[in-house]
Amino acid sequence: MIDPASGEPIGHIPAGGVPEANHAVLSARAAQGAWGRTTPEARGSLLKAAARRLREHARELAAMQTLEAGTPLADSLGGVEAGIGALETYAELGPLERGRPPRGDLVLRDPRGVVAILMPWCDPLAAACGVIGAALVMGNAVVLKPSAKAPLAAERMIELLDLGPILQLLHGDERAARPLSTHIGVDLVMRPGEEAAGSHLAIVDAGVNAGWAAEQVATSAFAGAGQSCGSVERVYVHRSLAEPFLASLTLRASHLRLGPGIDPETELGPLIDGDHRQWVHRQVQDAVYAGAELHAGGEPLNRVGFFYPPTVLSGAPDDALVHCGETRGPVVTIRVADEFDAMLGAQRLGLVSVLTPLQTHARRAWRELTARTVSINTVFRAGRAAAEPELLDAVTRTKVVHLA
Repeated sequence: MIDPASGEPIGHIPAGGVPEANHAVLSARAAQGAWGRTTPEARGSLLKAAARRLREHARELAAMQTLEAGTPLADSLGGVEAGIGALETYAELGPLERGRPPRGDLVLRDPRGVVAILMPWCDPLAAACGVIGAALVMGNAVVLKPSAKAPLAAERMIELLDLGPILQLLHGDERAARPLSTHIGVDLVMRPGEEAAGSHLAIVDAGVNAGWAAEQVATSAFAGAGQSCGSVERVYVHRSLAEPFLASLTLRASHLRLGPGIDPETELGPLIDGDHRQWVHRQVQDAVYAGAELHAGGEPLNRVGFFYPPTVLSGAPDDALVHCGETRGPVVTIRVADEFDAMLGAQRLGLVSVLTPLQTHARRAWRELTARTVSINTVFRAGRAAAEPELLDAVTRTKVVHLA
């Protein structure tokens, strides 16, 4: 393991593979039967106690996340606390999810069995805690595989949760992830944060304050060095606001303080590693070569660590990599539109944040957009969302019992 802010080694993890994945799944399977037969109240109580242990060590976990991923410490702590809150929420919700009797029948929720969770490397505890809580409280066993890029905080979290064989830990890279996700004994594979990644669009309508809108976009786009699932990567702005919005966003990007996440003055930390920085820079170069205008950033910094400056682009064509894929870096690309209809039509599946002064436009946005999450007059930040009740549906099977 390498500290991305300094390039210095900070630890080692075992490299798991097929035997380790098989052992973790079989151990989880052996423990799941008895766990699934416990009452929801008992499972919820155990998870609440586990969440309290995490909360007592929240700052320790946040510091570990900052060390291995470079995220500013305040952001890491916010993510850890959000994850613990989601875990506590599912510990409360699980016992309430009982059979419902429609028309004399009984609808039950059975656990899936063994749930494999592949954690992201950015803000991992915020992304994964809720999924872990939902899966366990509904009677599943879990095999958790942290990202090989940032496994230390996850390992410590497992120690603190102290839930025994129903929560297995599997370290490693794709050589562990592939046999885990394709194992015949795994009933459900979940990748928290993956659906939102790279698909967060912000729409800036006419009539909003351009400076405020730019600050909202910058907060999301550059949080976690833009690596967070759901960080804004694309913005559509009304032509009437384009010039002041772009000027404000460029100014904000140019004045962000870069440095190690452990420094309280740092606003933007490093990228996770050198390979990822190269990938981000390739996308920026591709956009510039294709005709995009560079307003801020755009070149790797000549300093120790894997830093990349906050970057603002405009006018990138449709086939540029910054539009076709996910950059996962502190890069935001701007497009100008003449009408609100054109901005609605430009949305992508995932997350859309709409900044508008008009209630009619707000209503149209949440009715017409096909995105999974729509935020009105606030820009969504990954890792800060509340627990989602529908996740309990994903980790269970519905069984209908006909009563006579």
